[in-house]
This record gives sequence, structure tokens and C-alpha cells, in this order.
Amino acid sequence: MQFGVFTVGDVTQDPTTGRTVSEAERIKAMVAIAVKAEEVGLDVFAQGEHHNPPFVPSSPTTMLGFIAAQTSKIILSTSTTLITTNDPVKIAEDYAMLQHLADGRVDLMMGRGNTGPVYPWFGQDIRNGIALAVENYALLRRLWREDVVDWEGKFRTPLQGFTSTPRPLDDVPPFVWHGSIRSPEIAEQAAYYGDGFFHNNIFWPISHTKQMIDLYRRRFEHYGHGAADQAIVGLGGQVFMRKNSQDAVKEFRPYFDNAPVYGHGPSLEDFTRETPLTVGSPQQVIERTLSFREHFGDYQRQLFLMDHAGLPLKTVLEQLDILGSEVVPVLRKEFEAKRPAQVPEAPTHASLKAAAEQARELETVSPEVVGLEGTR
Repeated sequence: MQFGVFTVGDVTQDPTTGRTVSEAERIKAMVAIAVKAEEVGLDVFAQGEHHNPPFVPSSPTTMLGFIAAQTSKIILSTSTTLITTNDPVKIAEDYAMLQHLADGRVDLMMGRGNTGPVYPWFGQDIRNGIALAVENYALLRRLWREDVVDWEGKFRTPLQGFTSTPRPLDDVPPFVWHGSIRSPEIAEQAAYYGDGFFHNNIFWPISHTKQMIDLYRRRFEHYGHGAADQAIVGLGGQVFMRKNSQDAVKEFRPYFDNAPVYGHGPSLEDFTRETPLTVGSPQQVIERTLSFREHFGDYQRQLFLMDHAGLPLKTVLEQLDILGSEVVPVLRKEFEAKRPAQVPEAPTHASLKAAAEQARELETVSPEVVGLEGTR
């Protein structure tokens, strides 16, 4: 199972000091967090894509390419690539380039975003959000899998004899997760293609998250990609930890109360009860995270949000130390012990490359050889 962190890249005033970091400081802090995540043994660093204040990650491939040069093991992902307002041709080219630079340590999470004004900024209409997600992704898949593409759709100009460059590393496209909080159409899309489904359940109760994941699993099996429990599922979460839970709550409360994404709403206690947010000791985080399996089944990726709401970089790095030394090792052991043999691990470039090579080898075996093999 993969464990990691994701960032939304918000530039938020620290409510305890009144200081707001500059955009430059926030960008460099995100890099430091990614490097630290690898250092403490995490598997994934993921960043969002936003084009509006108070968020700065408007160019994920620039950021992830820079991080790739400073890391060697960690998978670099997006916690949203806007499939609706980005041109699929540019996505195909940008992320294939990143794939080469990062030696394959790349995957993507496709999403529609949750900021309505973004659509007209990029010449689109939010009322076409689902249709854009479906059409653009269908084209993106072809661009990564076909050397020459002829294509015509509703939302962009046609393509004639087009080749996206560079081609995916080893002819293996990056693995794709489809991220959605509330849209069953996106769960359906993930299931149709046999891709991963990531439910970033940071705002939602367990009952809603379970409903979405169950739908994806049923439809994954319906489309013939495997049994429902073999579907590729990822979850989001939020944690803040100190040795004593009371200290964690006291320290985190002002950040929660003033956060741009959920501040001035439900109380911290209500939010921790109704969503995956866990504020407390490392043991409480372990117990809460392990409980997700009881509701959603075995899953492949768990990402935590840890650097938001104006938390100082020093504090975030401390949190990563706790996560890497006290929490993730226990989670790895417990999840692995409970995972049935038929449930796959999360795909990586190496595993996808091996599967592609095996498929090519089978294609080259002559019917006569296959027949002889069958008589043994």
C-alpha cells in the first residue's frame, strides 16, 4: 500500500502570529515538504492545480519536474489535474515529458476542480464540466496509446495525423486516478477504463464516501477488469499529531478555525467526528486510518493533507517526521497483514511496464506454440 501527502498550496495567514508567507516562500516550502516526504520513507507526494488565490500551484509539471531533480524514489503525482480546462494535447505532452525526467515516477489524478470561475478563464463553461471530463480524457488516452491520432469532438478543434511528443516513457502511459468527491459519473468513468478512483473524502462523512467507492467497485467488475475487491482505490485524509492528544487539539484549533477551506464552519470536534480529519496522538491516527478498511475495503493509496491553513513549515516537517517514524510503519504492517492475496498493489511505472512487456511477449507467440503449450 502506498502512503503519502498531498498539498493544496494555499497561502494563508498564520492565525497565531499574523504572518503570511510570500508566494515564493510557499512554493519553496512545498519543495521542502516533498523532499522531506521521501526522506521519511513516504511513497507519494501529490500537489493540486489551482489558478486562483490563495493557492499557488498553477503549474504542477514545473513544480514536480523541479522536485524530480531533487528526489530519487518518491512517486510524483497530482492531487488534481484539471481535465476540464486543460487541453488534453498539452496534458499528454507535459506529463510524458515529466515521466522521462522523473524516470517514470509519475502518475496523475484527473479532476474537474471545485472553483466555478476557472472555466471561463480557460474558455469553457462549467455547465459542460462532466462532458468535458469525459471527452478530454478519452482523447488523452488515445494520445498516449496511439502514435498517430485522427480525432474530432465537441470541445476542441479536430486532430489530423497528430503525434504527441515525447511518447510516454517505455511506451507506458502514466497511471491515472480519477478524483471526485460527489460525481458518480466520474466513478463510472474510472471503472469503465479500469483506472484508479480516488475519493478525497476530507469534507465528507463515511456514508457518502462508501457509496461512491462501492459504485466504482461494482462498475469496475461490470466492465470486466476484475473482481470488485481488485479495483484500485485511493483515499484522502487530514491529520495533526502531537504526543499528547490534548496538545494536538490545542495547537491545531486556531489553524482549523481560520482555514480558507473549512474555517468558520463546523467546530473542530464536529468535523473530526463527521470526516476523516484526525487531530490527536499518533496512535489515534493509526487507529482511525486502519478503520477506513472496515468501511471501504482494501485499498491501495492513502494520502494525508498536512501543510494547509497557515501551518509553519517547521511544524509541517515535524508532522512528517512523526508520520514517517511512528505512523506509517505500523499502517504498512497492519494493512499488509490484512490484505488478501488477490487484491493488487497500486500500479507503478515498473509494474505497468512489466505487464506491457508480458502482453507483447504473448502477442508474439505463434498459435502453434500456444497449442503445443496447451497439450503439456
